[in-house]
Amino acid sequence: MDLVYEETLYSKPTIEYSKPAKGKPTKNKPTKTGKFEVYKDKAGEYRFRLKAPNGEIIAVGEGYKTKRACMNGIQSIKKNVLELKIVEP
Repeated sequence: MDLVYEETLYSKPTIEYSKPAKGKPTKNKPTKTGKFEVYKDKAGEYRFRLKAPNGEIIAVGEGYKTKRACMNGIQSIKKNVLELKIVEP
């Protein structure tokens, strides 16, 4: 496996107002939420995996012929995950 790309994901910083700080806003630092890794498999195809902050693999993409197609798959996930709704049976 040859790692060809890595992108760490972070939460968005938030602004909070608290009394101890005399009403001044404080900005929370972004925290690491995961990481995408792109690699070439034994068949020469590009794949991605999504790792949780603890390093556990939580998702794996299909094989793509080009790195660009694999990167498009990652961008699609990043865009569409924010719009997902959890549906219970």
